[in-house]
Amino acid sequence: MTGTEKLFSYGTLREASVQRKLFGRLVAGVPDAVMGYRLAKVTIADPDAIATSGMAVHLIIDPTGNPEDFVEGQVLSLTPDELRIADAYEDDAYRRVRAPLRSGNGSAWIYVRA
Repeated sequence: MTGTEKLFSYGTLREASVQRKLFGRLVAGVPDAVMGYRLAKVTIADPDAIATSGMAVHLIIDPTGNPEDFVEGQVLSLTPDELRIADAYEDDAYRRVRAPLRSGNGSAWIYVRA
């Protein structure tokens, strides 16, 4: 797939049902991790995101600055249009930033606490 964007997912975007609803396809993920972050939970308010995932409590990550902290997940390869769809799906609790991958395979977009 040309023109792909790497998106690191640690939560609902890894789920087949969410991928089918958002992208109309399954997106294969490659296991990886981001360093300097810690998992937490957040209650989202967006009714469309709740309907898509089936839950109001989602995972979120917070930067810690500690390289010993890490979050495991998957790197998804999305088209630019799919990345925009993922942006629209994520609640106002999130913002998208770039982070280096533990594997050394460059960086990926991640959603962190806004």
